[in-house]
Amino acid sequence: MYRALGRSWRYDEHNVAVLRELIAAKQPVVGAFYHSRTFALLHYFSLPQQGRWILMCSQSRDGEAMARIEEGLGFRVARGSSGKGGARALVEMIKAQRDDRGLNSCLAIDGSRGPRGVAQLGTITLAQKTGSLLLPVAASASPSWRWNASWDRTIIPRPGATVRVRIGEPIEVPPKLDETALEALRQRLENTMFTLHSELDARTGYRDTEPLRLAAV
Repeated sequence: MYRALGRSWRYDEHNVAVLRELIAAKQPVVGAFYHSRTFALLHYFSLPQQGRWILMCSQSRDGEAMARIEEGLGFRVARGSSGKGGARALVEMIKAQRDDRGLNSCLAIDGSRGPRGVAQLGTITLAQKTGSLLLPVAASASPSWRWNASWDRTIIPRPGATVRVRIGEPIEVPPKLDETALEALRQRLENTMFTLHSELDARTGYRDTEPLRLAAV
């Protein structure tokens, strides 16, 4: 069902040449995205020209259904989340990328439980341990449904929707960072993702009655 829905979408791509060049050069990448935009991005990243990816999916009942969708689309899936099994799944992703240099990974910056839009350290750790570049990825869609009952206010593009995908500029992540530098990088990622989505949502015409706001620093 999801595959059929995805096939009905039209993609409007921005700065995608950055992704394609990294894939062609076999430069390992950690794709960073908002949990709320998962449904808008899964089909896009399953397309052959986007390379090969490993994702993390929770061990919950809902996660089981999502894992089946992801595996059906050709993704490799590590099972775990910030609530259960996340550390083990992260180690699995790190090992997978180290063993297969043509494999990239994707992880939601705000984890599986939030807070919504707040960058956690998972993507940064993954990039550090695998020598990958951190690649911000934003998505927006019109028309779309929004699942207001979910913690992340999940967006699901409607049949025939235009899905806009914007690739940010790669971020280099040093293998070692002190506490101050790590927090600076975390804030940089969070701010970058906020800016990318704010601009893309404005272009799409998507409006949320509970919009994200940057935390005061």
